Amino acid sequence: MIKITLPDGSVKEFAQHTTPMDVALSISEGLARNVISASFNGTTIETTTPLTTDGSLILYTWNNPEGKKAFWHSTSHVMAQAIEEVYPGSKLTIGPAIDNGFYYDVDFGDKKITDADFKKIEDRVLEISREKHEFKMRSVTKAEALALYKDNEFKTELIQNLEDGTITFCDHSSFTDLCRGGHIPNTGIIKAMKILSVAGAYWRGNEKNKQLTRVYGISFPKQKELTEYLQLLEEAKKRDHRKLGKELELFHFSQRVGQGLPLWLPKGAALRDRLEQFLKKAQKKAGYEQVVTPHIGQKELYVTSGHYAKYGADSFQPIHTPAEGEEFLLKPMNCPHHCEIYNARPWSYKDLPKRYAEFGTVYRYEQSGELHGLTRVRGFTQDDAHIFCTPDQLDAEFKNVIDLVLYVFGSLGFENFTAQVSVRDLDNPDKYIGNVENWEKAENAIISAAKDKGLNYVIESGEAAFYGPKLDFMVKDALGRSWQLGTIQVDYNLPERFDLTYKGSDNELHRPVMIHRAPFGSMERFIAILLEHTAGNFPIWLMPEQAIILSLSEKYENYAQKVFSLLENHEIRAQIDNRNETIGKKIREAETQKYPFMLIIGEEEEKNGTISVRKHGDDGKSNQTMSIDAFAALIQEEINKTLKQF
Repeated sequence: MIKITLPDGSVKEFAQHTTPMDVALSISEGLARNVISASFNGTTIETTTPLTTDGSLILYTWNNPEGKKAFWHSTSHVMAQAIEEVYPGSKLTIGPAIDNGFYYDVDFGDKKITDADFKKIEDRVLEISREKHEFKMRSVTKAEALALYKDNEFKTELIQNLEDGTITFCDHSSFTDLCRGGHIPNTGIIKAMKILSVAGAYWRGNEKNKQLTRVYGISFPKQKELTEYLQLLEEAKKRDHRKLGKELELFHFSQRVGQGLPLWLPKGAALRDRLEQFLKKAQKKAGYEQVVTPHIGQKELYVTSGHYAKYGADSFQPIHTPAEGEEFLLKPMNCPHHCEIYNARPWSYKDLPKRYAEFGTVYRYEQSGELHGLTRVRGFTQDDAHIFCTPDQLDAEFKNVIDLVLYVFGSLGFENFTAQVSVRDLDNPDKYIGNVENWEKAENAIISAAKDKGLNYVIESGEAAFYGPKLDFMVKDALGRSWQLGTIQVDYNLPERFDLTYKGSDNELHRPVMIHRAPFGSMERFIAILLEHTAGNFPIWLMPEQAIILSLSEKYENYAQKVFSLLENHEIRAQIDNRNETIGKKIREAETQKYPFMLIIGEEEEKNGTISVRKHGDDGKSNQTMSIDAFAALIQEEINKTLKQF
């Protein structure tokens, strides 16, 4: 007999060679019908895998992320089979599950996959699925594996790096693939599947290697779920920040300037500035001091901090000056510069905490294939701050930063979020700098603060920064997509590396603790996510223009200017449209530009000194005629609804 420990802590005895599906049946038939994958002692296995030792078992359904991963990985196998049939001679490489669906990288040779063939592949996937083929794992020798893939240089390369005893194949129907495992019981569970797109992808992510075709797909256990997902994708296309950024004239990319280097247009620059002023005002209240640091630094600065070892090979190359041996780097992070600001003078424990804040632009050389609008760029501005405090002050300072992050989220409409405590991967200590004792202190401090603040948090192993653990905020947007926004990190390591000190009450020198924090993360990425979350309908306090004055004809130009001046007196941002166009066209264009309010003026309004107010998204039936003062009060009321107090 073997002892199986279940997630609730209960222990059950089973005969050797019992499978996860047998365990599910022993609990309930309903569970057995829904179980599609399992994990035993931390390793993903099939529901048909015989269990031969004591251990911990977790059963996964479609509702678990791990279950979806097995479902999508299994569908990638079926899609690969269909691709081989539709495109004979194509060479398969790898096909993993991803956050939403899966992909398979394929070398199609001199053929090219077209949209016209998508349906042919999808139909074949569903035919294979209906046949309810089981996914079966088997071990093979290295020689057997190489023999099967003698004509596929990609699989051969993968196999060459494996050892005998570690190589497994997965079979279903007439199809075999090199695979480590993690599949659903059979193909019959797959009821709906769609190819989403194709893109170029270099073999193993190296641009020096051959370019393959990456086929993206997604699948579901119900057709209804696929339909809902595709509707969500359509809505996401409408909200795409690249599309909205162009329509709202916020930012632009130029090939002459360079990939991944956004140009902020006047409206976008004004939007950024309002976000900066919003946070600077809150930071000032919280005791932060504003600093400014250069865009470059000597290479030695980043060697000392450890950033060169971590980012150097994948970043912009050193800048060589006329002086022999002198090298500078584009700044990859602001924290080394802030450490040197702290080091500019001696400190006493009575001076701490010191809170330095900067909207500092940093540079990372992201691969061209990974660049994506504002969410993945090569130059971005972080709302960075670094707090230098005593160990006794750490808890209070960390909680104060949590309050600041929650204030930012509340004022910008991000109400649905969870907190993630990102800690070390204990199995890969070489990924991190610093000693174990400091790491443990930092991780415990974050967990304690998250508990005390009542945050809904999870602990994720392996997600820490190389110099310290962090608290990341995972925000769900209006479409239910999850984004990492806002981060707080505890760091005992950089104070060591930069020899930062303060004089304690015992008159001895001590190390400060360093907190890194960025509620926005990067301005570029934050604005992109905010654009998609709001569909460009920002909170009114943040809108580039809060109203547009639409005159019925050019003869009301003087009154339009008077209204504009009165709005300025109330600090309301407005624009005038005095063009010789129909009022209908002006309204349609103002709707596209997302103006929160349209102020329509004509003979009646000029005569009475009023405006006719129409809200964005309204059909015009609820237009109100009011004075400028009444409209100003309406705007202030709207601002008070969204802009929280800090």
